[in-house]
Amino acid sequence: MARWEPNTRERLVRAAVDLFTEQGYDATTVSEIAERAGGLTKMTFFRYFPDKREVLFAAGQEIHSRLLADAIASAPGPATPLQAVAAGLDAVTGTFTDDRRELAARLRAVIAANSELRERATFKRAGLTEAMRQALEKRGVPDPVASVAAELGIGAYYRAFGQWADPASEQTLTELTHQALDQFRAATAALG
Repeated sequence: MARWEPNTRERLVRAAVDLFTEQGYDATTVSEIAERAGGLTKMTFFRYFPDKREVLFAAGQEIHSRLLADAIASAPGPATPLQAVAAGLDAVTGTFTDDRRELAARLRAVIAANSELRERATFKRAGLTEAMRQALEKRGVPDPVASVAAELGIGAYYRAFGQWADPASEQTLTELTHQALDQFRAATAALG
């Protein structure tokens, strides 16, 4: 693969996941990731990511936060807070095509095997939750309703993502997220 080929960011992510899977996160260097991505240099890597941990998180968090906020803002005026959250989740989950399922499963395994990556994943989850909460507040949803709706939404997303990443799953991430959100909505009704 030549250096000028398109999709450099995606190639770096895939190379990182491959290497982290093969030899572990700690044993993998930025130079190895760049080389595996098609003979790139460390300098090229650092144009896209500040460090090797962020190769797994940076782009997704920025893009997903923006998609969530924009879709929540664009939800119909009479939408309930959870309907607005569902619109945001639809925008995000629609970007996960079946060809990304295998990569998602490997990514989850890499993160689960490393405490530094689990910590960063927790930070990403908090950032996505906050993006939803802020977008709901901009719609006029008061706190704590906005906070609870955002927490339910992110919980549904992560539950669904775990199911979707299973290669045996035949449903889309969007379908699974709707199911999880419905389950969480029913659970809150049972709280009394």
